[in-house]
Amino acid sequence: MTSLGVSPWQRASRRGFTMIELLVVVAIIGVLATFAIVKFGDSKRRAYITAMKSDLHNLSLMAESRFAADNSYADFEVPRGSAGVTLTFEATVSEWRATAYHDALPGFICTVRSGGGTAAEPICY
Repeated sequence: MTSLGVSPWQRASRRGFTMIELLVVVAIIGVLATFAIVKFGDSKRRAYITAMKSDLHNLSLMAESRFAADNSYADFEVPRGSAGVTLTFEATVSEWRATAYHDALPGFICTVRSGGGTAAEPICY
């Protein structure tokens, strides 16, 4: 024993963390990371879908404004979509249908249709 009442062996064993303490900390960090990945993993996909819906909503407002002014959808020019979004527009004199595609979501489309001055909400599938 030393004059402090603690042997050199006891002092040496108190340095650092034990393996169990380190494993517990790593396990807790792993669980928290798993929750974060599950929570935010789909956020990019949702952002792309929101961009497509927003572009279709803007397109429908422009098309209905055109219909209100000219009583026709003929010669309607399709606006540019957001980054990565491609818009298509098919129209007759009294109705139209528009679709949106995103480069990052192959095979996934959003569509909206209208006729006679009213537009529905975009549907994605």
